Amino acid sequence: MAEPQHVPVMLERTLEVLAPALDHDGAILVDATSGLGGHSEAALRRFGGARVIGIDRDPQALEHATARLAPFGDRARLVQRVYDDLVAVVEEQGLTSVDAVLMDLGVSSMQLDVDERGFSYARTAPLDMRMSQDDPLTAAEVLNTYPPGDLVRILRTYGEEKHATRIVDAVVRRRERTPIATSDELVALVREALPAAAMRTGGNPAKRTFQALRIEVNDELGALRRAVPAALDVVGVGGRVVVMAYHSLEDRIVKQAFSAATTTDAPPGLPVVPDELQPRFASVTRGAEQAGEDEVEDNPRAKPVRLRAVERIREDA
Repeated sequence: MAEPQHVPVMLERTLEVLAPALDHDGAILVDATSGLGGHSEAALRRFGGARVIGIDRDPQALEHATARLAPFGDRARLVQRVYDDLVAVVEEQGLTSVDAVLMDLGVSSMQLDVDERGFSYARTAPLDMRMSQDDPLTAAEVLNTYPPGDLVRILRTYGEEKHATRIVDAVVRRRERTPIATSDELVALVREALPAAAMRTGGNPAKRTFQALRIEVNDELGALRRAVPAALDVVGVGGRVVVMAYHSLEDRIVKQAFSAATTTDAPPGLPVVPDELQPRFASVTRGAEQAGEDEVEDNPRAKPVRLRAVERIREDA
């Protein structure tokens, strides 16, 4: 397996947003999606008194991150878990709260670039798409065993695919003859199923189908819905939660959770809002921030990123 290449997205801006929470001795950052360790390494270098708890479900990614962070000794601790379990991971480290949580929700460079993983529609590979090889469900199993109605729902909901029914009809016809086993077979099916007009815009026509399958295989949106509230609960006052989302479904979940956390529970019209009804968090970013043009030119995978951040300003009532 080739050594994966890894360029952390929006690295300088991420460190800038984290700085008020981490630039002191004893600060704790939970890198909840540590991947290959790029953001963790940069944080450990920038904030000399900080420690990192890194979480990732992918043992191959953790292996690379462990080697990358080895020079920092016990300032970095890595744990193989799904990131929605971050509160339990923090408690296992003997902590009740942390200073910051970072979630970079993008698929890692290694997962995209290593052919055997089956994430990329640009390569011929088995239809796997599991972020952890310990998980039982593969993309091939989804395609070849799910009822047609479920497949249509997945493509429409997770891939925002307008032509989901046409694609699923083609999948069902094909799997009745022989199972769909590889990424290039699926790409060919999608191309055959789509109308000509849909083939002329938006890049590879299979990208929405691949996104939908990956989300289903890894329960990505379910994990995110559980992880964001957990992150908000685990940071102390002055702590920050930073999330980088890569498609509208992720960003919507983050936006809604952050909006709820930064909005008062007081009935409208109260002349004075009691302390216990004040929001627990304040927004750090104005809406979602995006990567600059120069970064996108150097690293096209940064183009879709949306960064949002909030800071905890009071304890629970």
